[in-house]
Amino acid sequence: MSRRTFKLPSRLPIDPYILALIGTVVLAALLPASGTAADVAGGASTGAVALLFFLYGARLSTAEALDGLRHWRLHLTVLICTFVAFPLLGLAGKGLVPYVLTPQLYSGFLFLCLVPSTIQSSIAFTSIARGNVPAAICAGSFSSIAGIFLTPLLAAALLGNSGGGFSADALLKIGLQLLLPFIAGQLLRRWIGGFLTRHKKVLGYVDRGSILLVVYTAFSEGMVAGIWHQVTPARLGALLAAEAVLLALMLALTWFGARRLGFDRGDRIAIQFAGSKKSLASGLPMASVLFGAHASLAVLPLMLFHQMQLMVCAVIAKRRSRDPQDELREGPVTAASGPVAQIRVPVG
Repeated sequence: MSRRTFKLPSRLPIDPYILALIGTVVLAALLPASGTAADVAGGASTGAVALLFFLYGARLSTAEALDGLRHWRLHLTVLICTFVAFPLLGLAGKGLVPYVLTPQLYSGFLFLCLVPSTIQSSIAFTSIARGNVPAAICAGSFSSIAGIFLTPLLAAALLGNSGGGFSADALLKIGLQLLLPFIAGQLLRRWIGGFLTRHKKVLGYVDRGSILLVVYTAFSEGMVAGIWHQVTPARLGALLAAEAVLLALMLALTWFGARRLGFDRGDRIAIQFAGSKKSLASGLPMASVLFGAHASLAVLPLMLFHQMQLMVCAVIAKRRSRDPQDELREGPVTAASGPVAQIRVPVG
């Protein structure tokens, strides 16, 4: 008799880092930090956010990214999708309150519409689909730089009191925890850029570990405050449905809108993948600064949307990779196809 051997799939359908995030949430639910431990975790989380944005600034080569301005129409299109179209759809979701989403979940839903685009996954999916990879690199870089400034301002303007408003305290936190470390990283990049490049793998673990600490602190505060009683399975299902509609609308808008604007196939792929995504790595630390004790509900929609976009875009990229050769040759070579491909980018 022949024996059948069963092997685990080589690639899990769920991002392993998402599993780590889920495990962190479960840990916070079972063993939330309280009292002195909460103070220690809060201080460590504040330091982790500052470290993250320092590393973002130190890794990001602004001079190389500016070389991509030759293809400014594509990058402007991605920025409009990220910081105009997404927020407008988020504001339209206000009609879902209170029948579909609670006010707290809607705040998180709107916040996810304000964070910058991803970098690494946009590049990866653009490459799989045989699109304009240099354009995806530049578009993600520009979005990350713009998001450092635009996301807190948009959150303050659109979220009002739930996002901290325009209070002096909120602006001071943004400046000290986000902008100042980012600028410091940019200024010191000349001296520490080589070190960061040589230890890229180790620092990747530092990035992800810092984000896990931020998540644990935020969800611990939510557990202690008892806000998780507001999230029922029905509300969670409604949130997933709303996010599925949001992602579908942005995927359609970026693809057909880019075609209407006259971009060739390679550029349309870069626009679709860079313009329809949201960065978990940037959004989680920002939420911890902007929302404080309510950050746990604010980051939940972003965590769910992140996994959804990875799964859906993986399918789309695979299908695009099978396009006929005559379609692959569509349109001229873009101006972004040059030395900008060497841009070093942060974890997105």
